[in-house]
Amino acid sequence: MTAKKGTEGLAVYLRTLKLPSFAQNRSEVAQRAEDEGWTYERYLMELAEREILDREARRVERLKRQAKLPADKTLETMDVKRLPVKVRRQLPGLCEGGFVDRAENLLAFGLPGRGKTHCLSAIGHELVRRGIPVLFIPAYKLVQTLLVAKRDLILEATIRRLDRFLTVIIDDIGYVQQSREEVEVLFTFLAERYERRSVMISSNLVFSEWDRIFKDPMTTACAIDRLVHHATILELTGASYREEAAKLRLKNKGTGGEGQG
Repeated sequence: MTAKKGTEGLAVYLRTLKLPSFAQNRSEVAQRAEDEGWTYERYLMELAEREILDREARRVERLKRQAKLPADKTLETMDVKRLPVKVRRQLPGLCEGGFVDRAENLLAFGLPGRGKTHCLSAIGHELVRRGIPVLFIPAYKLVQTLLVAKRDLILEATIRRLDRFLTVIIDDIGYVQQSREEVEVLFTFLAERYERRSVMISSNLVFSEWDRIFKDPMTTACAIDRLVHHATILELTGASYREEAAKLRLKNKGTGGEGQG
C-alpha cells in the first residue's frame, strides 16, 4: 500500500484496519490528551478502550437481531413475584449463563398461560446482553426448517450452522404433532446438540406425555434421557396469566373501565 500522509491518510488506514471508533474519536481524544498532558501510551489506551466497548455494543446489537426473541418478553416486563419461589430463586443464576457455558439444558413445564415462554425469553434476553448467541424459534418452525434441509440433503450442514447459537430456545414443543419424518429430524437435532450445545425448551406436556410428541416409546425415552442428563427443570405453576388478564378486561368493561378518555 502506498504511504499516505496527513489526516486523510490516517483516516484511510483506520478504515482499512476496521477501527471505526478510533477514527471517530481520535480528534476529540487527541485534544483532551494535549490539554491534560497525556503520554502517547495513555492516548492509545483511551482509544483502544473506546474501540473495544463500541465493538462489544455492536456485537450485542447484532446478537439481538439474530436471536429473534419476543421483544416484549423481557425480565423488566415479567412479574417475577408471580413465579413459584423455587423458580424465582433460580432465575438470577440462570441469567448469568453458566448453564450455557456447560452445554446444559433448561426445560420449562407448565399448563398454557403460566409464563413459560416469557420466562425463557427473559433469560434469553439477559444471555444476549452478556454476549451469548441465542436463537428463539417455535418448535413447529424448527421442524419445518429441518425438514426442508433434509429434503435438500443439507440437514447436517443446517444443524452445524445452528451450532453458532450456544443455546436454542424451542418454544411450545408440546403443540407439535409430528409425523415420523418430523420426529426423526427433531430427534436428530436434539441428539446432535447433546453435551455440545444447550437447548431451552418450553412444553405444556410433562415427560409422561411426551410419547404424543415422539410417538415411539424408545425414541421418547432416548430424547428425554438426553435432555435431562444435564438439565435444570423449571415448573411453572399457578393461575393462567391470560385467563386472569381476560377476566380483568371483562370486569373493567362491565364497570365502564374501558373506552373512557
